Amino acid sequence: MKKSRFLAFLSAAALVTTVLAVIPVSANAAEPLCDGKLAVNSCKGLTSDGAPYAMQVPGNFNGTVLIWSHGIRPNVPIPAAIPKLGGYVVTNTPETAAGQSGGSMVVTGTLLAKGYALMGSGFSRQGVNIMEGVATNVELIGIFKKQFPTTKKVIAWGESLGAITTQVLAEQHPELITAAGLTCTAVTDPLALASYFGDFLWGFKTFFDPTIKGFGYSAGVAGYAEEMGDLGKFWIALGKLQAGLVSGEWPDTSSPAGKALEAAKIPSRSALLLVGLMAGVPTRSAHIDGVSGPKGSEELFPLAIAPALAVLENAGTVASAAILLMADGEQQTGGIVFDNTKTDYAARIGDARDVFTMGLSGNTALNAMLGIVAASPRVTGLPAAVAKMSALLPVTGKIKVPTVQLSGVADQYTPSGIAQWLSDKNAAAINAAKAVLAKKYGSTHSYAAPVNNLVTVWSTSPAKYTTFDATGTPVLSTPGALGAGHCVYTPAQHLAVANLLIGASSSGTLLSGGALATLVRKAGGLSVDPKFKAPTLKYFG
Repeated sequence: MKKSRFLAFLSAAALVTTVLAVIPVSANAAEPLCDGKLAVNSCKGLTSDGAPYAMQVPGNFNGTVLIWSHGIRPNVPIPAAIPKLGGYVVTNTPETAAGQSGGSMVVTGTLLAKGYALMGSGFSRQGVNIMEGVATNVELIGIFKKQFPTTKKVIAWGESLGAITTQVLAEQHPELITAAGLTCTAVTDPLALASYFGDFLWGFKTFFDPTIKGFGYSAGVAGYAEEMGDLGKFWIALGKLQAGLVSGEWPDTSSPAGKALEAAKIPSRSALLLVGLMAGVPTRSAHIDGVSGPKGSEELFPLAIAPALAVLENAGTVASAAILLMADGEQQTGGIVFDNTKTDYAARIGDARDVFTMGLSGNTALNAMLGIVAASPRVTGLPAAVAKMSALLPVTGKIKVPTVQLSGVADQYTPSGIAQWLSDKNAAAINAAKAVLAKKYGSTHSYAAPVNNLVTVWSTSPAKYTTFDATGTPVLSTPGALGAGHCVYTPAQHLAVANLLIGASSSGTLLSGGALATLVRKAGGLSVDPKFKAPTLKYFG
């Protein structure tokens, strides 16, 4: 990137002081403004914290409303020069149902046609905004019920960070909702999330560009410039890694240790794969299935190239999110929220050293790379900031209302291990309840098995989906595979979740057994296989 272009996108720092105040805050929420149309009555307004909201109420309203919480949006503008993310301006436009962020209105239209009302907020703050989101949703539910007094049931659902908002709402205010839906869920221990993103960013910086700051951003405009500078540096290094993926060439931005590995003939892709394995980044991606190879390299490509290429495709999301999330977390807590001073990365690799031997260039190369990891300076978090971060994402994992979670098996932003964590947490709670009831049985001679209020639905992908062009190069420009990539779901899959929630809201219990299997089968690309267990995040290992 030319220096002038680099400075041009940093100049956008001046915007940071103006873009965050899109809508003025009012002390008290005004009555919603509704257009009164008979087919669908559309309403809008502001909650008392200044968050804009939207409501859609069909003429045949059946008394059930679904409140949607959208996924994370950066809390700062992103200059146009940044790949993938560039040109973003902070927005708090509300969404009322799943699929709208992708431009689809199929879910919205289907639910409205069946008599279900929809609503959602844009929230008063973007970025990590769980508690703001919960407070807004609590108020919005009250506003809706006052405006539409025939309301009987409220279902909450959301995606990604919005799934955390939904879960915390269910944990703290179960009296307000009858069911909760968590799609591409991020519901887990906040320290595990910090570890996932922080480990990858730290590893990438260690090998490929030590000038990336990554942690300990300055306050105000200076910190914003550092944050945007890091995004630019990351994408430059990533582009050079992609160019040298087959040859093994290292970016010229690499650390001295990285350049020493290059001199030792260890390819850059092996270090990239190692960084991915350290953090737990999926070795399948939207376009790389991990088992396919071009003609003439059907066996070598999946073993030597594909894992690193998948990590490279996933890295754009993971590292960009890491930079934005770390900066936002530090801004809100007053200090560094990631700490890897005690992390044993060699232990985190575990059996992967055998599974990915060829991709890692063998044990000698792996040991050399792990030696660099062990000797590199670590990041020390500020205990007070880490504690505050946990308060920003106060998830307990307790299931208090019928809950459905939907997770892609190869989601790089909210890995499948997050959904597994919540599933395991729920199973442990049920087993503990069974033990208590069994202990009491001797005196009461009565036993009623605890009800399972959580269904985990997995979005799966075909065994093979990578395609290659005439030169044997993987094609990355086509739409990604379902089950791989972040929040990649069809309208039918979103509606399957909605139907499960609507059914549970009506009956008080979730579908199970054959009825559940039939519903997800009809949606396509979904599984409720109780034997499937996703690997948990590395933090829990």
